Parts: sequence; C-alpha cells; structure tokens
Amino acid sequence: MENQKQSGGIGIGMILFIIFLVLKLTGNIDWNWWWIFSPLWVPIILTTILISLIIIFYYNKFKN
Repeated sequence: MENQKQSGGIGIGMILFIIFLVLKLTGNIDWNWWWIFSPLWVPIILTTILISLIIIFYYNKFKN
C-alpha cells in the first residue's frame, strides 16, 4: 500500500468567513459585506502584491 498524504481542508480564512457570515446573518454584527468577505480576498491581494514586488525586484536586479 502506498503512503498517501492528503492536504487541504478548511483554512483559517474560510473559518473566519463562516463565522463572520453567521454573525452577519443572525444580526449580531452590522458590518459591511466587504468585511464579511475580507478573509477570502485579503490573502489574494497580499499574495498578488508579494509576487509583484518579487518580479519588480528581480527585473531591476537583472536589468542593470
């Protein structure tokens, strides 16, 4: 039998999103929907910024 590792599952961002969503739908918080979905889009934006900075750094390093 092969030793298989399974990764994945639910992350901290998804857990926070579900908590915020339940709190919003039950009326316990009165936040804008942007903040309810923020655990999902903030990591995407941060990753995009990091990749962009790495590309700019290497482009400038090898350009000279």
